[in-house]
Amino acid sequence: QVQLVESGGGLVQAGGSLRLSCGASGRTFNNYAVAWFRQAIGKEREFVAAISWTGGNTYYADSVKGRFTISRDNAENAVYLQMNSLEPEDTAIYYCASPSHPYYSGTYYYRGEYDHWGQGTQVTVSS
Repeated sequence: QVQLVESGGGLVQAGGSLRLSCGASGRTFNNYAVAWFRQAIGKEREFVAAISWTGGNTYYADSVKGRFTISRDNAENAVYLQMNSLEPEDTAIYYCASPSHPYYSGTYYYRGEYDHWGQGTQVTVSS
């Protein structure tokens, strides 16, 4: 059974940085696309960033472009989200997600593209 586990969330002041990690058990991340989504209180879960199964392509929501960076380390079986210049609007629970099928190539932006989700990690940015 595939399980995704996020870590690295916390409380940070506006302008600060955090690095989220996503690890997988029951399956390697090799050859699988991985995405980060977030959900703030009272809002829908929204796309943040994704990385293709090759690692050669990355995708970002407009709201985080230039501030967040997604990367993967297949040797560590991990995907990271480096978040810089954090803003109070970034406060949310952050989830990593991955599709069931390897070599997946799609739009990456839609929740329905992902079958496996982690439990989330809370990120709180104070003003």
